[in-house]
Amino acid sequence: MEREIITTGDGSKTIQLKGWNEQYHSKHGAIQEAYHVFITNGLYLFEKTDVAILEIGFGTGLNAFITFLESKKKELNIHYTGVEAFPVSAEEIQQLAYVDALAVPEMDTVFKKFHDSEWNNEVVIAPHFHLQKQQLDFRDIKAKNLFNLIYFDAFGPRVQPELWTVSIFGKMFDALKTNGYLVTYAAKGSVRRAMQEVGFQVERLPGPPGKREMLRGFKP
Repeated sequence: MEREIITTGDGSKTIQLKGWNEQYHSKHGAIQEAYHVFITNGLYLFEKTDVAILEIGFGTGLNAFITFLESKKKELNIHYTGVEAFPVSAEEIQQLAYVDALAVPEMDTVFKKFHDSEWNNEVVIAPHFHLQKQQLDFRDIKAKNLFNLIYFDAFGPRVQPELWTVSIFGKMFDALKTNGYLVTYAAKGSVRRAMQEVGFQVERLPGPPGKREMLRGFKP
């Protein structure tokens, strides 16, 4: 499928899949969406503790990199697992220029480490941040009671409805520890009902720019 780099509403870039009219991040603001959905309404639920995070859709690495930046401020020790079936190319990563967009030139080497690190092996990005990228179909995840927080950032249900089903959210529920959270930019009623069916307590929250609502699930 034809891909192109586009500039989003906050000036940061993302990848657009032209055949689907779908983007890796919101066209209204890639960085704004990442902060609003995954950091403000996810990571910031934790402070001065150990947090195991599963990202469904590692993609460009933007969510992981911002999590790294914010974890230092919140004194969090992170074990981060990013699952991606189709890794983004090095050429695209360079064109996205997220280090420049986030104005953290001193972190350029760290950002490169996120993408240069070997798949399916845990690497130490920094003493407080361990990363494992897994090249895996989301439907093949078998984790049980491992994570405190899930960033559910798959392509939208309009283009990949098979990733937003009771079966998939059952895997997510199983992967979470008790009192864990799942956050996603999606807000469709069918997504909320699928999450509730497998046991999540689901709340609607104000969405990022361009979206009225988003969802957060809690595993009681």
